[in-house]
Amino acid sequence: MSGVQFTGLGVALATPFTTGAEAARKPADGDPGGVVPRKRPEIDRAAFTRLVTHVVDGGADFLVVLGSTGEAATVTESERAELIGLAREAAAGLPIVVGTGHNSTERTIELSRQAVTAGADGLLVVTPYYNKPQPAGIVAHFQAVADELPGVPIIAYNVPGRTGSNLAPETLHDLWEIPEVVALKESSGDLRQMARICQEAPASKAVLAGDDDLALPAIAVGAQGLVSVCGNVAPDETRALVQAARRGDLAQARELATLLAPLMSALFAESNPVPLKAALACMGLATGMVRAPLAPAAPDTWARIQAALAGLGIGASAQAVAS
Repeated sequence: MSGVQFTGLGVALATPFTTGAEAARKPADGDPGGVVPRKRPEIDRAAFTRLVTHVVDGGADFLVVLGSTGEAATVTESERAELIGLAREAAAGLPIVVGTGHNSTERTIELSRQAVTAGADGLLVVTPYYNKPQPAGIVAHFQAVADELPGVPIIAYNVPGRTGSNLAPETLHDLWEIPEVVALKESSGDLRQMARICQEAPASKAVLAGDDDLALPAIAVGAQGLVSVCGNVAPDETRALVQAARRGDLAQARELATLLAPLMSALFAESNPVPLKAALACMGLATGMVRAPLAPAAPDTWARIQAALAGLGIGASAQAVAS
């Protein structure tokens, strides 16, 4: 079992929502800031299909549904199955990875089974959050998922900023012994750790950068791709950056990284995916709405996003969707 099918550009897809009765308006509409709707916004199925098509046409190598960017924590089981199905229909044959991580091992297994039934090609499993398990507990967690779903590829996901614990290289040595764990999405932001992981990873395993702004240095030290937020907005340019970095064209990779830097920075001006939703609204792909407890983007974030899009030649759509 190999992680080769999960290399290059993976895009962590947003989950578009309808505006709802209490839609937060953009600053241009005179609203002083976003408000959280009293009624939970529903999934915008047409917008999700538009987004998938936009990303596929932009050259993504694989898709990630229901990760952190997809607001998986507030998506119901029936919605999860529908989103996976919609992604499958619009993916043009690209591999689909589904986020199924939970802080309960039993629940992770349950979500993983459901994802495979719905059409997932692989699973993105975050290290358990809140519980702060010991290394032995982390390994046992992944082993349990693999035992219940033999042969299903798993991408382990290390994101200490959200989980409260770091997946250390020593622990990863044990995870690599599990055949189903074919790749790692490394989002610690620690380039020294990234370099060590790449140096020590078996040849059959893939290490993926999990931070857009570190894609170039991560690939330079051995990562084989990127799981991107930026790819929702500018998939062509993000793919070109990944490809240039992987083939060692440092001059072009630097140029593209510099071009994308304002957008990459703006997309994390607030908690992901709040700024991303604003960008998608500006482009006419979706609304800027998020589900509680997130709140829609603040006016300053809208301004940064609009400036970053303009710098890439991505103007506000004439059919921009109000958030």
